Amino acid sequence: MAARFSFLARALAIVPALGFLASCALVPGGPSPSAPAAPGAPAAVNAAALGIARGPNIEFFGLLPRDSAAALDAFEASCGVVTRRQDETGLTRPEDWNLACANAPGWPRENAARFFANYFEAVRVGDGQAYATGYFEPEILGSRTRRPGYDVPVYALPPDLVRAWPDNVPESERTGRPPLGRFDSRGNFVDYYDRTEIEEGALAGRGLELAWAADPVEFFFLQIQGSGRLLTPEGEVIRIGYAGQNGHAYTGIGGVMRDRGLLGSGPGQYSGSMQGIMQYIRENPAEGRDLMRMNKSWVFFTELGGDGPLGSIGVPVRGESSVAVDPKFVPYGAPVFLQTDRVESRGLWVAQDTGGAIRGPNRFDTFWGAGERAREVAGGMSARGQATIFLPRGTLDRLGIR
Repeated sequence: MAARFSFLARALAIVPALGFLASCALVPGGPSPSAPAAPGAPAAVNAAALGIARGPNIEFFGLLPRDSAAALDAFEASCGVVTRRQDETGLTRPEDWNLACANAPGWPRENAARFFANYFEAVRVGDGQAYATGYFEPEILGSRTRRPGYDVPVYALPPDLVRAWPDNVPESERTGRPPLGRFDSRGNFVDYYDRTEIEEGALAGRGLELAWAADPVEFFFLQIQGSGRLLTPEGEVIRIGYAGQNGHAYTGIGGVMRDRGLLGSGPGQYSGSMQGIMQYIRENPAEGRDLMRMNKSWVFFTELGGDGPLGSIGVPVRGESSVAVDPKFVPYGAPVFLQTDRVESRGLWVAQDTGGAIRGPNRFDTFWGAGERAREVAGGMSARGQATIFLPRGTLDRLGIR
């Protein structure tokens, strides 16, 4: 989901900036407001450049059976990627993962902790001081057809949303990817429709509706997450994932509320969690609508198959097992042990996703799945502590780390 994204980082948009669902952010190329790296972390191009230190033996962490078994399942699912993909961290090579991956499928899950002790060694990246947020797969009411009470369109990617250079951009300045936009009736390349224009019907009647949501507020927050599930009156579950975005900059409405003094613990203020922000919007519908429209970004969706949203490496992410990372500082597929001040996020995770808000060393976004508990935990997750990465045995000797 290219987290695809932590709710808090995206909603507060500490530094304005879509990668998705994700994820974090769960789909590559989705929404990506930036967020700070872990506290006190110096800038570096990747983990190898920043520096690493050997950690304690794996047995030191006291891995729990259930936690380890779920992590082993997630690790095995990642093996098709880690044994082929070049690691951006500068720490591992595809062949380093072969032995662990060869033994993962048949390993007894009741003794999964021994698997990690046998095939991995611990390392801290930089000072190891970690910051973790959370993301989830929202479940909201929806319908395949428009009907009373289901009036919010869920649009597929429009064919007229394209990348091109406006005529007023000189050839010498046309570097990187061209911006997103559309060609108007005169053939001029212009900005694509923003959130207000789309809500007021700019795309209506073009056959782009994948489905219809019941609640515009719930759908707005599903767009922030980048993927979710629509629960129909007939009991069908329609899974939708990030397909693209309209090219307008993402604005975190939590940041706007903070600047206006609406968030906090004082009289008349709301909590900075997803629940608090949503409460304000519902209690102040006119102001809430205008607030949401300040975020001109609009996310388009596609219907997904499978049993879970896809992380940025194309592997389904699993609740309470998958974590989004910056792949320059944590190898995809690597187990990550978090020791944090929030009991929910403590334990073993596997790096299977990334997101625009997940940048820098020891920055993590924990995935909590779907349902009310996932919503509650992810919506308020903000944890600090220590992060340890598990790398295949022999990696540190090869790197000369004693």
